[in-house]
Amino acid sequence: MVIGMLEQARPDPLPLQAPPRHALTAWLWPALVPLAAAGLLLSLGAGWAAMVAGLALYALTSVGLAYQRRRHAAPFGWASQVTLARSGLVALLAGALFEPALYRELGWWLAGLALAALILDGVDGWLARRLNESSDFGARFDMEVDAALILVLCVGLMAGGKAGAWVLAIGVMRYAFVGAALAWPWLSAPLPPSFRRKLVCVWQVAALLICLAPVVGPALATPILASALALLAWSFWIDVAWLKRHAATNHHTLEDRK
Repeated sequence: MVIGMLEQARPDPLPLQAPPRHALTAWLWPALVPLAAAGLLLSLGAGWAAMVAGLALYALTSVGLAYQRRRHAAPFGWASQVTLARSGLVALLAGALFEPALYRELGWWLAGLALAALILDGVDGWLARRLNESSDFGARFDMEVDAALILVLCVGLMAGGKAGAWVLAIGVMRYAFVGAALAWPWLSAPLPPSFRRKLVCVWQVAALLICLAPVVGPALATPILASALALLAWSFWIDVAWLKRHAATNHHTLEDRK
């Protein structure tokens, strides 16, 4: 989503063939990505507990996705399969939190996995457009993986000693916004497209990746992460203000959808 947001519109997709929706391989091949990454990290000295935790989290994600897909009768094409593979990398990064020293000792490798997840973020978006697989279910799954990646990187930076607990605000802010919408439904109304929002999102992820690199110490990471947090808070404030001004109209829109 992060990379795909900045891509311009493409010509009509070519008639490429989508995979069988219920093929077992559609669920098996994405698992090869976290398995290969876990094998790499184990060879570099990561502990079994951290890797098993990451793979277990990926398994839970797969089971939950299968349940939700069946519940919503949603398709499971190439784009969603790539997103699932990407979630495996996020799960391993989360598993590494069980061994916080990994974020210091294997900083470059973990940054590489995070970068790979970001690249796959662009691939799944490209496939969705190319194969005409765009759907609300796929977009929501993609968004949740993005949010999880950001939160995991925030925790990793705190665990690695790059920043204090305040950095968690970058990853928690989106979840706080979703939670606030339960109390104030007008916050769940759709927002108009915004290039400002896209740029802030890109810098948010870029800042986390930059600070994950071992050459970036706490002294440099602090202003970089602070700028990401400040821009994110500013962007959310603008969106909340817009939603508040249009609350009456949005209320009627939400009622019409029910």
